[in-house]
Amino acid sequence: MRNIVILISGGGSNMAAIVRAAQQEQWERKWHARVALVLSNKADAGGLQWAHEHGIATQVLDHKAYPSREAFDAALADAVAAYDQPNWPALVVLAGFMRILTPGFVQRFEGRLLNIHPSLLPAFAGLHTHQRAIDAGCRFAGATVHGVTAELDHGPIWEQAVVPVLPHDTAQTLAARVLTQEHIIYPRAVRRWLEQA
Repeated sequence: MRNIVILISGGGSNMAAIVRAAQQEQWERKWHARVALVLSNKADAGGLQWAHEHGIATQVLDHKAYPSREAFDAALADAVAAYDQPNWPALVVLAGFMRILTPGFVQRFEGRLLNIHPSLLPAFAGLHTHQRAIDAGCRFAGATVHGVTAELDHGPIWEQAVVPVLPHDTAQTLAARVLTQEHIIYPRAVRRWLEQA
């Protein structure tokens, strides 16, 4: 079985979109793939309850309990690696996981790390993407699913979605419009990864 491990820090709406797609499209039957674990660095992440209610194993690793980023990422890597299968290593999906991964973690899971970012990369890497797009006078914004590299918000682009920036948009209204597209393109990118793996 190809195990998918989803890392979250909050409500997990992208995680839920991926789980729903996996169930509706029967990923287990088509690609021997399943969402096997939802892991969060925050015990109060709303997505953990949703995952539990849908029969998915959950785990919490509080990053504050570790003396360094490297120590946390080592524990995180061990938790993910527990879901590796011979010849089928786990796919790691970052879905609102608000931690910058160390180069060591990225190297260990190279080629099987996906992230979603709320901008049309390479524009507006980092935080506050929606306000930055509005401030720059962009007519369009969007979201990008990309492979993860040691450089923040870089890596090969798997999927993108474009939305208009409307004249009276705020960061919140633009974020809501972008999020609806994230829920479409993230499952599609995971599906493409499974097809090509």
